[in-house]
Amino acid sequence: MTQEELLEGQVLVLDKPYQWTSFQAVNKVKSAIRHTFGLKKFKIGHAGTLDPLATGVLLVCVGKATKTIDQLQAGEKVYTGTMVLGATTPCYDLERAIDHYYPYEHITREAVEAVLPQFIGEIAQVPPIFSAVKIGGQRAYSYAREAKAGEEIPSPTPKNIHIAEFEITSFRPGKEASLTPIAIEDTAPDAEQNHHLYDHPLGSVPEHLPQLDFRIRCGKGTYIRSIARDLGLALDSGAFLSSLRREQVGEYTIENAITLDKVESLIC
Repeated sequence: MTQEELLEGQVLVLDKPYQWTSFQAVNKVKSAIRHTFGLKKFKIGHAGTLDPLATGVLLVCVGKATKTIDQLQAGEKVYTGTMVLGATTPCYDLERAIDHYYPYEHITREAVEAVLPQFIGEIAQVPPIFSAVKIGGQRAYSYAREAKAGEEIPSPTPKNIHIAEFEITSFRPGKEASLTPIAIEDTAPDAEQNHHLYDHPLGSVPEHLPQLDFRIRCGKGTYIRSIARDLGLALDSGAFLSSLRREQVGEYTIENAITLDKVESLIC
């Protein structure tokens, strides 16, 4: 793409890498354009934020294409990924360690399939507290990260979303726990209820917990992390998201996406 083509308006379809924020990915593109053309000022932005632990389609709009951001964000999305059953984390994904374990022996694929209908169509969803939604003019994650132990955190307002499809593509039953329990201090919250909390590093999941792979087609504003949380509740257990990939945004698919290391090769 030439400078003229970029400024006239281009939508770059990126495959955002794992542990990169959407902001960092956009800055990478911005830096490449500045380095190639020596431009100091130009319009650039992205349509639809992806969490740092998610990968996949991120639309970066350059030049006049920034005028289409709202339209692009309204496009239908397709996600695939994995949910872990029988436990929760404060942020509903692996950004933080497991905080609670729940019974999971009763969960089968049939049990999961039986509750899926309640997640199809127009539903009300509470966004995660670890998210960029605003509560009283402040980002929700600010409340979550600044809260002291035992302090009540305000909950985001429920939002109406639309889920067109929710498919379980694979289910792996739980196994008997084989990890060594970690001693819980008497002062730990809910110490009596949590008899086997496990430490785990980022990206690690206790092997004994059930897991399922999914494919979801949904509308604007849907938090897949919240779907995981709500699925756990519907199963009288807990759940969190262990991996997420955005396969499609509107007409743009992962097959059309480029990695960040190839951005400079598009610019000439």
